[in-house]
Amino acid sequence: MACSESIPLRAEDGATPTAAVGQGDAAGSAGSARPAAAAGSARSAAAARSLGDIGPASAAGPAAGTSPTLRAEGVVLGYDGRTVIDGLDLSLPAGRITAIVGPNACGKSTLLRGMARLHPLSGGKVLLGDRDVSAMSRRELARAVGMLPQSSIAPDGVRVAELVARGRYPHQGWFGRHSSDDDAVVASALAATGVADLADRPVQDLSGGQRQRVWIAMVLAQQTGIVLLDEPTTFLDVRHQLDLLDLLTSLNRERGTTVAMVLHELNLAARYSDHLVVMNSGRIVAEGDPGEVLTSDVVHGAFDLDSDVVPDPVSGTPMVVPRGRFHTTG
Repeated sequence: MACSESIPLRAEDGATPTAAVGQGDAAGSAGSARPAAAAGSARSAAAARSLGDIGPASAAGPAAGTSPTLRAEGVVLGYDGRTVIDGLDLSLPAGRITAIVGPNACGKSTLLRGMARLHPLSGGKVLLGDRDVSAMSRRELARAVGMLPQSSIAPDGVRVAELVARGRYPHQGWFGRHSSDDDAVVASALAATGVADLADRPVQDLSGGQRQRVWIAMVLAQQTGIVLLDEPTTFLDVRHQLDLLDLLTSLNRERGTTVAMVLHELNLAARYSDHLVVMNSGRIVAEGDPGEVLTSDVVHGAFDLDSDVVPDPVSGTPMVVPRGRFHTTG
């Protein structure tokens, strides 16, 4: 994560929104998925056509589907003197889509940030293949793992295309020269996320949903074999939520990209993931195939919520129907 200019996140982060752009190395250096609801739509098809240039199969990235497994072994994580996660193990299946769900403040985001080396470990280790990520340079890690945290703040005045182009820093030389290949990857990332028409707009002038898509374009431009996203559907309306998840599904299917994301919407998590991880109170209470994991008992245990779990009429995956106190038939 080496770069002469860093993009600040929240004040407590001290890091940049992806593993691509940040501070810490030499000064001056540049830092089989589930069915989808909107599959086959014109928007999804257009996005998929752009993936040929942003998938990690160029000279700058690993060949499609060859990324090593990212896993946590006995990790201990916390903040403000409080341990949130204590001795947790998690392996993200290579070439698959993993969704992490759980109630608020259960440690989902902390875990994902720890695995991306954006949050310090108090114990345990994170391995990329057989390598401890703590022994990797930020730039080396940024070529393998891209991360989009919950909240990202761009510098005043930076334009959309400029921000997305910062995802290319890990692949550039000491002098940070931008090549025609970089331009092609950036253009494809902008098109795939539906923000090409915003390329010259200042990021600060965009709506929350537009900004979120720009940050996702930056992660795609990073061309990593592993993509981690913390609540990527935040600020997006329903259509754009589906567009984004369709895009990630296409990236996974066509390029073999490993995707792991924290989601709050259980039904979208079940529909779009191959591997579902349910957390509560800093521990994993269930994980595996969504069809086996997402049961009414698991939902009640993790969320203290009474519900029925029925087949999704579109995808056939589990769909959680909360009971609540009102609007029930019996």
